[in-house]
Amino acid sequence: MTSAAPDHRPDHWDARGYARAARFVSDLGAPVVALLDPRPGERILDLGCGDGALTARLAEAGAEVRGVDASPDMVAAARERGIEAQVMDAAALTFAREFDAVFSNAALHWMTDAEAVLAGVARALVPGGRFVAEQGGMGNVAAIRTALIAVLAEEGVETTLHDVWRFPSPAEQTAALESAGFVVESMELIPRPTPVAAGMEQWLAVLAAPAMAKLPEARREAARARVAALAAPALRDGAGNWTADYVRLRFRARLERAE
Repeated sequence: MTSAAPDHRPDHWDARGYARAARFVSDLGAPVVALLDPRPGERILDLGCGDGALTARLAEAGAEVRGVDASPDMVAAARERGIEAQVMDAAALTFAREFDAVFSNAALHWMTDAEAVLAGVARALVPGGRFVAEQGGMGNVAAIRTALIAVLAEEGVETTLHDVWRFPSPAEQTAALESAGFVVESMELIPRPTPVAAGMEQWLAVLAAPAMAKLPEARREAARARVAALAAPALRDGAGNWTADYVRLRFRARLERAE
């Protein structure tokens, strides 16, 4: 699932490339769908719907589903699945008391203005509505991020990558949700080492595209190779198989008050 960054930013996402290199992201989304427990007739917003792979599962459960994503290419792919989807900045959601639930998988960590995003989610929900999501949590892809930061520094780009990803701890996310008017019903940090069949350089090309965009295009291929070389001792086995050091944060919260 993709960033819901402001629409004036470049669209780094290619739906077909994402499907080839990162289909495991939605394939691993079954537990968060189960936590949502979608019901027939419910109105559900999929925040950061990507190409609609999981949105379609919610619709199959009988829910009335709408998807939003910052990427026009991803929204087009979701519409090809028959999903009602639109391009929208998650930090400026325009909905008011329209949904029984908001769902998000592998997208919130791209939304770095958490206060604005959660305020918009709260406005979109009916009182008592639920917000169920899974995102990168504290420690997510730590080895990859460390290698990325080091290589970008070698290239003259000093960054923490906090403008690209937000990977909160359970305590941080709980506090943010409570400040937005939610009661947190469950919050779990889940280590999930994940095989990357496409290889690390392809992972970087697709899932770290906004980070790599800090470099001129002509320098990105060599930079991806250097990042992979730095990450290999931690994430590649003797047979050459890559495993990304994913850590997921999964939560269920309920809107306590209307803003």
